[in-house]
Amino acid sequence: MSRAMENLLDILDLERLEHNLFRGVSPKGGWQRVFGGQVISQALIATQRTVADDRNVHSLHAYFMRPGDPEVPIIYEVDRIRDGRSFTTRRVVAVQHGRAIFSLSASFQLDEPGLDHQIEMPDVPMPEDLAGFTEMREKFLQDAPENVRRYWRRERPIEMLPVSLEHYVSSEKLPPLQNIWVRANGAVPPDRRLQAAFLAYLSDMTLLDTSLFAHGLSVFSDRIQAASLDHAMWFHRPYAMDDWMLYAQDSPSTSGGRGLTRGGLYTRDGMLIASVAQEGLVRLRRQA
Repeated sequence: MSRAMENLLDILDLERLEHNLFRGVSPKGGWQRVFGGQVISQALIATQRTVADDRNVHSLHAYFMRPGDPEVPIIYEVDRIRDGRSFTTRRVVAVQHGRAIFSLSASFQLDEPGLDHQIEMPDVPMPEDLAGFTEMREKFLQDAPENVRRYWRRERPIEMLPVSLEHYVSSEKLPPLQNIWVRANGAVPPDRRLQAAFLAYLSDMTLLDTSLFAHGLSVFSDRIQAASLDHAMWFHRPYAMDDWMLYAQDSPSTSGGRGLTRGGLYTRDGMLIASVAQEGLVRLRRQA
């Protein structure tokens, strides 16, 4: 298991301070602000620890209010909204320096049978067909800005295998579509709740970028001020996360300084695991 994966599992093991109060920390990595996926996953863990074991998350809706400070702990305050016969509802607020930085509502359900259908997975190359990714990445990155090279060469708990890296080195206006193979950089414990938190963590990756493709830009551009604003996720089917998953993304709209991106996470054999939607700030900076 990679050190990055060990660190992720450590930060997901929140400290319980009181009945509905939990404390989380951030990894030491030199980031200027806390990664949004970390706050989503930690908040989900906090809510899960107040819910009966036989109920699993089926949806979450979150808002990012302020940048998180990676140097200080995050306090998660859980509100037990409702415990029904089939569904349980929780709300959690993340607090730093006495102010709310993030809020999340989550709903949990008893497993039950029902109708079943899903949209088909996009037709893209399998991970094995992208075996030359390392060489392709280095070719693309050799002329890329330093912050782009640093991002892609950093060890992280998620391995990412994009079908294309063209948008990072091109200023052409491209279709607002992105397909990325992702997998855990180490074993995810066979705990359905932890697996859901792991999915929530990775779901915040690369979405903002997709909303900029149609404009020949990326989140690394010095012309863009980018940040996640809100995030929603629906968990359709459990998955052990022991193989590659396809994160298929599209951006139906960018306007008013905001970009909307949708995503679907599929197993390699085409089963839809989860759906994601996120709106982010993609504000053009004023040029001096």
